Amino acid sequence: MPHHPVVPELAHTRTRPVHWVATAAATAAVVAGAGLLQPAPATGADAKGPVAQTAAPDPAAAQYPLDCHGNPTTVTASATGDLDGDRRPETVVAVRCEAGSGTPPHAVYVLAQDRAAGSPPRVVATLVDTADRQTVEDLTVRGTVVTATLHGYSAPSVPRCCPDRHRAASWRWTGGKFSQQLTEVAPARV
Repeated sequence: MPHHPVVPELAHTRTRPVHWVATAAATAAVVAGAGLLQPAPATGADAKGPVAQTAAPDPAAAQYPLDCHGNPTTVTASATGDLDGDRRPETVVAVRCEAGSGTPPHAVYVLAQDRAAGSPPRVVATLVDTADRQTVEDLTVRGTVVTATLHGYSAPSVPRCCPDRHRAASWRWTGGKFSQQLTEVAPARV
């Protein structure tokens, strides 16, 4: 016959209605406490810096490195997306000097927003320079790729009214910089 140790009877091993009420009250208190003591919502911040900026940089708040000889600049197109994979959107802008007549050349810039509160957007890359003497249409961002149609001139003798070079351009952030791909396209028929 096996030997069983003598264990004193414990009061809590017999269930009574008062025990069920006490257990239900304790469980309700734990659930209510958990609801009140939730962790802060995820913000995308990393351990090294403050909360990640979720709004794309505002093109109207940026200063552009254009020499417009006293004339203002005009943003003619913009598109946003997370181009470098840091979970913070960038804004790509086509901007040019305002002119009384004619069509001044565009510059295409990439804007980023500093993490410091209240800081203005800053230009972090130039995709098209005004010295290239091109106009830009159809500026878009799809995923991490920037695309646009560039209209330019094959020679200085080509009249400025009538660009004769039309290219589809795309830029992708690769190896710490933007790489560009250009493809000649037929001009749009008017």
